[in-house]
Amino acid sequence: MTDKQSPWRNPWVQGWIGLLVVFIAANMVMIYLAVSHSPGLVVDDYYERGQDYEKNMLKRQAKNPGWQMKVIAPERVDVAMPARYGVRIVGKDGYPVSPDSVTFYAYRPANAKLDFSVPMEATDSGIYEADISFPSLGVWDILISAKHGDDEYNLSHRVSAGVN
Repeated sequence: MTDKQSPWRNPWVQGWIGLLVVFIAANMVMIYLAVSHSPGLVVDDYYERGQDYEKNMLKRQAKNPGWQMKVIAPERVDVAMPARYGVRIVGKDGYPVSPDSVTFYAYRPANAKLDFSVPMEATDSGIYEADISFPSLGVWDILISAKHGDDEYNLSHRVSAGVN
């Protein structure tokens, strides 16, 4: 070895520089993908919707009839295979309730374009069901909405489609 040998030729220095370059390149790719492939899950009127929600929350709580809603979900849900979902709705006295309409909403947290809704049909007193087929693998947030007049009562549930 000579005293005039460059430190840039040392394999340790080259390795650390290589790691730094790979780290910076990976972060630049992730930033590009985050900016160019936004799922667009944010609504434009978020502030107004928040104010409306706060204003109407006390009104909704005062009108709450004390309904008890329970999801009837299958044990396993597969992708593109219909599964029977249901909801049991009873009043605070324990007797079945008959709302005007019941709708099943499915929201995909990772991609809002896959969201869908299905009306549920009454199969028995206080029981509403629908055949649901999830188009994509993964986690889905479901919301079952029962409307009675101008009032709406919701029940949320999380489902993993195609996952054991």
